Amino acid sequence: MKSSQTKQSENTKNKKIRVYELAKQYGVSSKEFVEELHGYGIPIKNHMSTLDPETVQLIETERNAAKPPPTEPPEAKVEPPSTSTKKKTKKSKKVAAVSTIDEAKVVEAKTEPPKEDATISEEKTVPTVPQIQEGVTVGLLASEIGFKGTEMIMRLMKLGIMASINQRLDYETLQAISDQFGFEAVRKLTLEEQILQDEPDDAANLLARSPVITIMGHVDHGKTSLLDAIRQSNVMDTEAGQITQHIGAYHVELESGSVVFLDTPGHAAFTAMRARGAQVTDIVVLVVAADDGVMPQTVEALNHAKAAGVPILVALNKMDVENARPDYVKQQLAEYDLVPEEWGGQTIFVEISAKERIGIEELLEMLLLEAELLELSANPNKPARGTVAEAKLDKGRGPVATVLVQSGTLQVGDAFVAGRYYGKVRAMINDRGQRVKNAPPSTPVEVLGFTGVPEAGDQFFAVDSERDARALSESRQEQHRATQLGPQSRVSLDDLFDQIREGDIKELNIIVKGDVQGSVEAVFDSLQRLSTDEVKINVIHQAVGGITETDVLLASASNAIVVGFNVHPTTGALIAKENEDIDVRTYSVIYDLISDVQSAMEGLLEPEVREVVVGRGIVRELFRTPRMGTIAGSYVNWGRIIRNYALRVLRDNRLIYEGQVDSLRHFKDDVTEVQANYECGIGVSAFDDFKVDDVLECYTHERIPRSLR
Repeated sequence: MKSSQTKQSENTKNKKIRVYELAKQYGVSSKEFVEELHGYGIPIKNHMSTLDPETVQLIETERNAAKPPPTEPPEAKVEPPSTSTKKKTKKSKKVAAVSTIDEAKVVEAKTEPPKEDATISEEKTVPTVPQIQEGVTVGLLASEIGFKGTEMIMRLMKLGIMASINQRLDYETLQAISDQFGFEAVRKLTLEEQILQDEPDDAANLLARSPVITIMGHVDHGKTSLLDAIRQSNVMDTEAGQITQHIGAYHVELESGSVVFLDTPGHAAFTAMRARGAQVTDIVVLVVAADDGVMPQTVEALNHAKAAGVPILVALNKMDVENARPDYVKQQLAEYDLVPEEWGGQTIFVEISAKERIGIEELLEMLLLEAELLELSANPNKPARGTVAEAKLDKGRGPVATVLVQSGTLQVGDAFVAGRYYGKVRAMINDRGQRVKNAPPSTPVEVLGFTGVPEAGDQFFAVDSERDARALSESRQEQHRATQLGPQSRVSLDDLFDQIREGDIKELNIIVKGDVQGSVEAVFDSLQRLSTDEVKINVIHQAVGGITETDVLLASASNAIVVGFNVHPTTGALIAKENEDIDVRTYSVIYDLISDVQSAMEGLLEPEVREVVVGRGIVRELFRTPRMGTIAGSYVNWGRIIRNYALRVLRDNRLIYEGQVDSLRHFKDDVTEVQANYECGIGVSAFDDFKVDDVLECYTHERIPRSLR
């Protein structure tokens, strides 16, 4: 051992070494070693910090000094027994005997009084407060607390509660009258709470689990190539030539642990899962091409990861390209608070080449180190709980879903419920296409046996019986129908002041989109100045370009509003806005934008004239007529186009012209409106500069009164 330690010290004397590497040499975890170095007074930030040879030497001397000297115990054993020690041992035996006798006397003396105390305490605790569960009838409540039924009804009438003898009382009513009648109201557990009751895990049952990684980044920056490189480098020799089963997630086994990768299609799916309450990802790997640098989707991805509160590890890809500029990319990312560790930040940067398979092992090692600091654990000895990563309807196998087990162990034959659907596990297939009988925590498996296709992000629960699963599924179906029919509670500028006043909102999340970077920054700065003690303005994402479906999804997941300056939403964004009930507003004057937000915060929003988009069409062909000039032959792809309604012409999501629909024809007939999925000819008397692929947006103005809730 001494020779190996001296070799280690000789190797580390001449070069700098990272904290986690030195921790490996000493055989301790990175987290414990970081705490130990802080105890020595060595100023380091985390496990990736570098140590110079002098510091390493200091650590070695400190650790050696802290070790207890091993020479004293043997010397004590070698000494011959003297007469004084014999006397001491005899005395100690006598003292021990006396102490045991004394303890026995004390126990005997103490055993008798508690019996009397126990009888007294029993007599004292006889009058207990009765517990009444919600849903009890008035007659049963009266008999429980010692009243006649008519007397109970009269007492309730005096309290302003009109109830018959057979009427059931809810929890709020019982809570209101509990003090007058001297009982404790008990809330009845819902079906969901009864079946899915989760008790806190005992620390002794928790075992370390693999981290779950999601890879994000801009298009063509190498996300798919990196996934392929990781997968191919991990395939064993015996499996050469086999096609890996694509189930949306897969395992990577390493010497020091395993990692699970979620193969989701970009950050849109990541946010959609988070919008449904699924916090699946432990670490996000942000892939940035070293030659391209930070692109719009890169910024979107890192904003989505930050909004989820997930640690980010940056992979600088395409380092084999000649014009790779890693330092420039690091400088760009530093503007978004992703500062490399060598520059004094907290973010790990790994330089890789997915094409040439360079740096893949180092990336995986860094992921395991990050996971070690997170201390991820789960209890495998309980019913399984997890999340649906993706789902589909297979022609031969029926509804199939990829489930990531997060705690417990899923077994073939288990009854389960996921979202609005239930089922029984008929079979499980892992990412290598093999059938498995059980799936421990952090294991992705393809599950067969669903009654319907769940949505990505739905929570998956194994339950005791199929009967419970069916009952819970039917209850959720009813709730879903009720929520679809009822209004959804989303934050909007109209009712913002009411929510602030009631204490529902302390922070207003806003997504800002603009036509140029200068205007986006101006809007951002102006909004930041509006923050007050009551409510803080938090711009979670800002970018140049039209309002897209991804922006609406992020707003849905983060309970935010979307404002656009000189840009308009795409058709997909309009549909998503209606489905998710998100407040999306567009402005052409920056003062109006700031004034609306400020007025909403102060509760001064007057009844307003709001723009309502009626429909959209795409210009397919152009015709010329002597009376109307250029006619736009269009296909209505959403909503409807109505004659004499206001119309705007959009080109690449930018406003070209605003006017009204003067002429509207379907084939040769003059019509008042044209529905979706029909073709029509649209004429605007004062404008004829149409181009193919222009978007024609038909809209109107409605006067919406401000509602006080």
